[in-house]
Amino acid sequence: MSDHPRFESIEGLRGTGKSTIAPMLAAAREAVLVPTVPAFYQPLRREVDRRENVEARMCFYLSALFTAADEIRRYLSAGTPVVVESYFARCLANHRALGARLGITLPPDLPQPVTYYLVCAEDERQARLASRDKPDSRWDALVESASGRVTDAYAGFLMHPVDTTGRGPDEVLQAILATDTQGAHARADAEPVGAHPHLLPPVPRRAEGAHRA
Repeated sequence: MSDHPRFESIEGLRGTGKSTIAPMLAAAREAVLVPTVPAFYQPLRREVDRRENVEARMCFYLSALFTAADEIRRYLSAGTPVVVESYFARCLANHRALGARLGITLPPDLPQPVTYYLVCAEDERQARLASRDKPDSRWDALVESASGRVTDAYAGFLMHPVDTTGRGPDEVLQAILATDTQGAHARADAEPVGAHPHLLPPVPRRAEGAHRA
């Protein structure tokens, strides 16, 4: 327990290792792994994903994230560190890449994580996706077909890139843990996430001057 608990998020395209690394990072940090789509959203999630309205889907996932943010805030207030597998960046990047036209201004008091952006060589990423047993959903296929636009949309967020190419999960985890000793923020950034102008545009674009730490 700490007065300044860590809040960390794992982001990246499909097949870069998010779902593998997030629970490993949580265990290493002795943190709570908070699902950003809470359990009681899951039945409606299946119904929403059957439909084709990208704005409606974006609003659904934003609602889930805001609900999860309340839980994250409670943990952090109690001194408990938190890890999430993706946060608002993924929702905004994916849906903007798919053509969502909603302009979103996030509240200034949202918990803001230190974010690690997993990247992987494209041939290896595709091989990982091909080896999965679970079939792709329609939305998975759409996001994959727009992966270049997703990457462009992600570029506007401040994140610490971690290359997973040719690395096993333990090596990726160690690279993330070592980031603290290489100048990364060790704790959640105090700057409000809603204050970053690159979160506000209603259409996908590469924000001028945006950079990754």
